[in-house]
Amino acid sequence: MPIEFSCPHCGKRTLVADQYAGQSGPCSACGQTITIPGAPSKMLDISQPAPMPRPTSTGAGVGLAIVAVCIIGFLGCGGILVALLLPAVQSAREAARRSQCSNNLKQIALAFHNYHDTYGTFPPAYIADENGQPKHSWRVLLLPFLEQDPLYNMYDFDEPWDSPVNALVTNTVLPVYQCPSDPNSFAPTTNYMVIAGTGTVFDGDQATGITNITDGSSNTLLVVEVAGTGTNWAEPVDLDAGNLTLPFARGGSSPGSFHPGGINAAMCDGSVHFLTNSLDPQTFNALITRSGAEMVQSF
Repeated sequence: MPIEFSCPHCGKRTLVADQYAGQSGPCSACGQTITIPGAPSKMLDISQPAPMPRPTSTGAGVGLAIVAVCIIGFLGCGGILVALLLPAVQSAREAARRSQCSNNLKQIALAFHNYHDTYGTFPPAYIADENGQPKHSWRVLLLPFLEQDPLYNMYDFDEPWDSPVNALVTNTVLPVYQCPSDPNSFAPTTNYMVIAGTGTVFDGDQATGITNITDGSSNTLLVVEVAGTGTNWAEPVDLDAGNLTLPFARGGSSPGSFHPGGINAAMCDGSVHFLTNSLDPQTFNALITRSGAEMVQSF
């Protein structure tokens, strides 16, 4: 007879044929490994007399029983197959999201180069106020080069990025600044930052041209992924080159991502690479500087 049981992890109730009793596999709802319990033993109830059998057609009854067993078996096998295929489906979806994240970085890198063609340098990490404090982010400066001219024209550079005057702009969600794997992608946050500090492409509010990148634009980082920082895309906040740690991790002050195994990163030549968590720290440090003359191994 069919076995009805509940997943001990998520409570999902399932009905399978008793031929699967004792077998294990992933739950179709949560993916956790479960073991189908044994079929309940048939016990004879002697407290009441056995009911008299009704006259019936033996052939029809057997036929219906066979049909019922086939249906139940088919449903049970279908549930197990779905559970087995679910990890593959999830993996394919993540691969698509990682590809879109890489495409976002390609668009951002292209915007950097279009900015460079217009002004002769990459944008600085931030525009400072009269006290030298960060006031506007490079992500705001790139808006016209990301087909966001209306937002750029609405932005008031005389006011701080988080002023009420700029709230309509800064509360706008910009998918190009977000990794689709981020569960918080419905908020106006960013998953892309530059690495700023002495010796990098982004040294404070100083703008850098490609001719100043003597290590080679293909060997110097431009933009990297971050995860779990909750930073508004217009906020003049980036990673501090002097406060980075490896391996990559979500949150904190280091690069990180929601992709398994590493992060996406754009180089100063516009190319995008996937940097794995096993990247050698010396190689990573060499990629950060623009004129350190370090030997960069493959990455």
